[in-house]
Amino acid sequence: MLTASPVRVALRALPLALAGAVAAPALVQAQAPSASNTITVQVDKPGAPVSKTMYGLFFEDINFAADGGLYPELVKNKSFEVPDQALVGWKARKGGFTLETYAVMSQQPLSAANPHYLRIGTRTANADAGVSNEGFRGMGVKQGAEYTLSLYARRPAGSNLSGLLVRLENEKGEALAETKITGLTSEWKQYKVALRPTGTTAKAHLDISLDGAGVVDLDVVSLFPKDTYNQRPNGLRPDLVQLLKDMQPGFLRFPGGCIVEGRTLAERYQWKTTIGDVGARTPLVNRWNMEFRHRSTPDYYQSFGLGFFEYFQLSEDIGAEPLPVLNVGMACQFNSGELAPMSRAGGPNAGEAGPGTGDVSLDIFIQDALDLVEFANGPVSSPWGAKRAAMGHPASFNLKYLGIGNEQWGPQYLERYEPFAKALRAKYPDIKIVSSAGPSPDGDLFTAASKRLGELKADLIDEHYYAKPEWFRQNAGRYDSYARTGPKIFAGEYAAQSVAIGSPDNKNSWDCAISEAAFMTGLERNADVVVMASYAPLFAHVDAWQWTPDMIWFDNLRAYGTPNYYVQKLFGTNRGSAVLPVQRGAGAKNGDDNLFSSAVVDAQTGDIVVKLVNYSAQARPVTLNLQGAKKLGKAGKAIVLASTDLNAVNSLEQPTNVAPKEESFQVASPKVSYTLAPYSFTTLRIPGKR
Repeated sequence: MLTASPVRVALRALPLALAGAVAAPALVQAQAPSASNTITVQVDKPGAPVSKTMYGLFFEDINFAADGGLYPELVKNKSFEVPDQALVGWKARKGGFTLETYAVMSQQPLSAANPHYLRIGTRTANADAGVSNEGFRGMGVKQGAEYTLSLYARRPAGSNLSGLLVRLENEKGEALAETKITGLTSEWKQYKVALRPTGTTAKAHLDISLDGAGVVDLDVVSLFPKDTYNQRPNGLRPDLVQLLKDMQPGFLRFPGGCIVEGRTLAERYQWKTTIGDVGARTPLVNRWNMEFRHRSTPDYYQSFGLGFFEYFQLSEDIGAEPLPVLNVGMACQFNSGELAPMSRAGGPNAGEAGPGTGDVSLDIFIQDALDLVEFANGPVSSPWGAKRAAMGHPASFNLKYLGIGNEQWGPQYLERYEPFAKALRAKYPDIKIVSSAGPSPDGDLFTAASKRLGELKADLIDEHYYAKPEWFRQNAGRYDSYARTGPKIFAGEYAAQSVAIGSPDNKNSWDCAISEAAFMTGLERNADVVVMASYAPLFAHVDAWQWTPDMIWFDNLRAYGTPNYYVQKLFGTNRGSAVLPVQRGAGAKNGDDNLFSSAVVDAQTGDIVVKLVNYSAQARPVTLNLQGAKKLGKAGKAIVLASTDLNAVNSLEQPTNVAPKEESFQVASPKVSYTLAPYSFTTLRIPGKR
């Protein structure tokens, strides 16, 4: 994921400057096409197979995508363990004037994994003596739905407190649900109660007050919806998961993105700390919390309630191949650029990962990768396979892909990648390794990385591109000239930027989305080279984002797909099984006169699927010459995504302002006529011979 670093902007934006110098077009009349609008689809000469992983998802915990988003825990900082911000998310009710004790403590904690807890108390009974949790820009609750409140409590010596008052309030302070917790003891004990709100709001908050005078210790305070995807305990937000599943994604890449690297190695993502008991997972600062001054979010951290087990489970739920990405021994090069030493005294695997680079060698990172494969695929008799089974999944997750490093570049990455890849291939030769070509899609660093990774016979090279919409249209032929015998390409991060890279004013406009569709026809036409592709970032909270544009936006109750989402969905749900060669008349190339095309055959249905982008203000009649087609149905289906307003966007209030519409069309012969709408992306499904 791209940061706002001036160095990064210089590195990445300047090579694209010429392509992005033209302002996004308004509603101007396009010139009449000069090349033939006859498109020959060689139905009888199917080409390369389209990988089942061709179109997938890139997930990163940015824009409150995990905590406050896909992971539906409503309490922020439930265990008082956020580094340097032990009370973030919490405040004393009524300004704290009714509390005589209000402090985070560490004496005789709940457990070694939860060394801190909150102590509150008062000598005089007062209904306002208590604390409130704000949630993630509020708490989204629905009328009549069930929410499980759970917490650990203890009555310290000398306290005679009878119990706790729990109250869920809306933004006006009106009660939506309330209950009492009684039976406090001098030992830590977990209490659970069900809350059913009497109203719906996106901005609720949770209050916990003392029922009388006394003192109480609190820890692991959770408010979790019962309605999760597949009704799973510690499950995920169902509407967001459904949006993902509806795309029929081929893979899910996680957990990022720059989140993998961390600003320092001490802040890197370590998958082993994200599994096991949810209440015992130690929070970590989110590296995006202060990255952008214009969108500072100092309360942003990672609770890891959504951890590696849950990511694997999500992949399984939506039918996607899991693609975890691990740190290669390098912190983000746009932050500290901290490096783990290549080796250290004591030999491979000596010691455990520490808080910095002093006692963390590359051997530790490599062992983490080997252990991850065992966690995902190993038998229950293996140490890490047993941990997976203990979490409720004895069967293998069938991991096939693993990323080494996120967006690193230069000789420091390549020298670490090589022993990493060597160790993985020696122990797990069937695992396909995804390597990094850096943050820019061209330039000396990109060229050097691509060359060296080719020499090392890399399986997949991850290429990233963020640029103005024009760049995507102009580069639809990017992979036409790539070597057919080298590593396969993973287009791991891309998104058209309506204003500038990293600008807070970027919009998910139709201009961006249709330009991405044009580019994707080039990916599809080159499916023998490109085997994975994913838009980035995936999610953004409307009240807590750091980066835009993003594919899916949400608040605490609602969500919508952008025009970019629908482009991705149309490609994913019409992936097909093999490429059909496509040729334009009069020697025109893909993209000439702003007409872009690709075609596949769907072996499962027998359909011929043609994707057409008309980036023109005029309607455009086209003729499809289905060469070699032996038997065709009489009626085809057109799925049209179009808007004459290139600045059109979707929103929570208008979630389908730009959304696909279906219509039928006649198929009288192998020469099919169809008129493309202005500024449209059209998918034509023509019934063919099975």
